[in-house]
Amino acid sequence: MIEKIPDLPDNVLGFAAKGTVTAKDYESVIIPEVERMFSRQNKVRFLYHLGEDFAGIDAAAAWDDTKLGLRHLTGWEKVALVSDVGWIRSAVRIFGLVIPGRVRVFHNRELGEAKRWIQE
Repeated sequence: MIEKIPDLPDNVLGFAAKGTVTAKDYESVIIPEVERMFSRQNKVRFLYHLGEDFAGIDAAAAWDDTKLGLRHLTGWEKVALVSDVGWIRSAVRIFGLVIPGRVRVFHNRELGEAKRWIQE
């Protein structure tokens, strides 16, 4: 399940994942919000929190995530991932090497710091 993180500035999209994230979550929550944001502005700041309740991501959702990231490759101004899942942290660091925006990875205990950084 994906929930939008409230109380972020208009130029920041934030989502929290709980349980197993599915393609339906991406297609009904994340993708429409991202596309709406890109229709209003050229650069987007994105905060993604995979907290203690996060159980995993199915293959179709991972593919949707990859497609979304590549479709707007030059539009990501800042991306903050908050997670303690090692392979996801590594994957986001690699993604960060190919996009022109800034990417940072935070541990779950650093959620507050991630929120501050994404807004600076």
